[in-house]
Amino acid sequence: MDYQTELLIFANWTTLLVCMVLKFPQIISIMASKSAEGVSLNSVLLELTGFIVFLRYQIYYDYPMETYLEYPMLISQDAVLLLFIFHYTSSLRHALPYVGIFFALWNVLVLQKWLIDLALNLCTVISASSKFLQLQCLWQTKDSGQASALTWSLAAYTCATRIFTTLMTSGDKAILLRFVVMLALNIWVTVVILQYRKKTRKVD
Repeated sequence: MDYQTELLIFANWTTLLVCMVLKFPQIISIMASKSAEGVSLNSVLLELTGFIVFLRYQIYYDYPMETYLEYPMLISQDAVLLLFIFHYTSSLRHALPYVGIFFALWNVLVLQKWLIDLALNLCTVISASSKFLQLQCLWQTKDSGQASALTWSLAAYTCATRIFTTLMTSGDKAILLRFVVMLALNIWVTVVILQYRKKTRKVD
C-alpha cells in the first residue's frame, strides 16, 4: 500500500468520524441555552437542501460510497438541528411542510439526467448562499449567540479532506468547485463567530 492510498483511507475515515459528531456542538449549545439566537434558520434549510442534492448526485453516478457516506449522517443531524430551532422559536408546526418538500426533492432530482446535473451546479450556489445567510445573521446581530465555532471549523476540515479524496478518485470538477468554495466560506464563518465572541467577552 503506497502513501497516497494510506492518505486516502485516512482522509475518508477522519471525515466520516468528524461528520458523525459535526453538528453536536451546535445542537448542544442550543439545548443548553434553550435559544437558537445567532443561528440562521434559512442557512440551515439551504445547507440541508445542498446536502440532499449532493448525496443524490453521488448515488446517481454510483461514486464510491466512502466518498459520500457522511452525508446521511449530516442530513440526520441537520434535521435534528432544525427541530430544535423550530422548537425554540415557537414554530414547530412549520416543520412538517419542509419534510414534504425535501421528500419531493429527493424523488424529482433523478427523473432526468439533466435535472441532477443542473441541481449539482445549483447546489454550490445554494450551499454558498447558506453560508452567506449565516454571515448576514452574525453581521446584523454583531453577536455570535449560540453559533458554534467548533461545528464550522470541523466543517472546514471535512471540505479540505473531500478536496483531496475527490482529486484522488473521481476528479469531478463540479464537486471540486463546491468543496473549494465551501472550505473558504466555512473558514470565514468560523473567523466571524470567534471575532464576535471575543468582542462579547470584552464587553462583559
